[in-house]
Amino acid sequence: MKTKISTLPLSLVLLAGGCTVGPDYHAPALNAPTQWSEPLAGGENAREVSIATWWKNFNDPELNSLVERAVAANLDLQIAAARVRETRAQAGEAEANLGPTVDGTAGAQRQGASRNQPVLGSLPIPSSVPFVNNVYQAGFDASWELDVFGGNRRAVEGAQANVAAAEFNRRDVQVTLVAEVARNYLAVRGYQQRLAIAQQNLTAQKDSLSIAQERSKKGISSDLDVQQAATVLAQTQAQVPTLENGLQVSIHRLGVLLGKPPGALLGELAATAPIPATPPEVPVGLPSTLLLRRPDVRAAEAKLAAATANIGVATADLFPKFSLTGAVGFESVSTSDWFTPASKFWSLGPTVQWRIFDADRIRANIRVQDARQEQALATYEKAVLTSFEDVENALVAYAKEQVRHQSLAQAVSTSQDALSLSNQLYANGLTSFINVLDAERTLYQTQDDLVQSDQAVSQNLIATYKALGGGWE
Repeated sequence: MKTKISTLPLSLVLLAGGCTVGPDYHAPALNAPTQWSEPLAGGENAREVSIATWWKNFNDPELNSLVERAVAANLDLQIAAARVRETRAQAGEAEANLGPTVDGTAGAQRQGASRNQPVLGSLPIPSSVPFVNNVYQAGFDASWELDVFGGNRRAVEGAQANVAAAEFNRRDVQVTLVAEVARNYLAVRGYQQRLAIAQQNLTAQKDSLSIAQERSKKGISSDLDVQQAATVLAQTQAQVPTLENGLQVSIHRLGVLLGKPPGALLGELAATAPIPATPPEVPVGLPSTLLLRRPDVRAAEAKLAAATANIGVATADLFPKFSLTGAVGFESVSTSDWFTPASKFWSLGPTVQWRIFDADRIRANIRVQDARQEQALATYEKAVLTSFEDVENALVAYAKEQVRHQSLAQAVSTSQDALSLSNQLYANGLTSFINVLDAERTLYQTQDDLVQSDQAVSQNLIATYKALGGGWE
């Protein structure tokens, strides 16, 4: 019978340990669209995506190298990784609160007691009794809060959810980083192509100016042709510094994204190269799988889980906290018998702490946590809707820019024919020089627009991959 009585309190504690106050987290039920509202008209298809390394679809070794180096050295990514380690350490601290705490102490003191203290001072104490002593003490104090109502367990749930949120935030930083590296690399190649076209047109316009000057000297044409040719040439020359500035800025940005000084890649990217071509097919999957790939959506859900757990942490403060405390050690006035059995002391017993008069403050904190959970839920729902919007916008931009690109390619072809015909007619005296200059100006503009469209098509595909959550394993 003694055994049954002594184990009863422990059994009650273990039974109560299964009680966890506050709401349990359940992922919100969301109805994802069964298909994209925009027609897949730009080479996309609904097959399951595999976009962890989507940049390799451009088949550009330089781009592959830049992305690899950026992922290894980017400072924003390192900051995000450090935040993950921080939240993991905080989770470890929360988990440690589930177990007992043990403190070791040791000390030596010189103590003097009053001979005239109450009771003791009224007794006939021989003068040989010392009232001044050296006191030596060493021992351990232990305390273990029994998580009866689950406040500490809810804290662990919240901490683990924060770890997940930090990890998904790190992945979101990587998704953005890879897209930024690719976007700026395409900008570099786009500016190089535009500069090459500008130089080609400058050469042709200088030739036209020379022809106009020669014809003016011979009296075949007026000086007006010379002035108009010089104007067109100056307008094209004025575009070059702007293009060179854009090129340098993009290279500088790439250097910083790789964790290097801005000018570190100037030599590496000095040679002109074409804009990487897009792949013929782009699998985009279905909307229902998007929420699993988008790290920002996953991070928002993890924060919602953490906010839900915090309600339980706050609610647990309404209930008493039960702890087991104890101490054991040795105390003596002499070092010679400090650690003998006679110098041993110990204590053991339960304690209860209940914040009875803080109930209003606790309930107010619970309402705070409820409101924060509502905010986290709305933030999660917004992240879901934004993810669908991002993909829809990227799909339509990618498809429509390809249509625009086809029209611009046709415009370049007809502009070349128009310039050739204008030169022939002018040489035969059948048209004015202004028509030649207009044809040159139109050709340059359409060629420049076509290069920008090449770049836009590829950058819209990058935006599609980013919207789909590509760029992390």
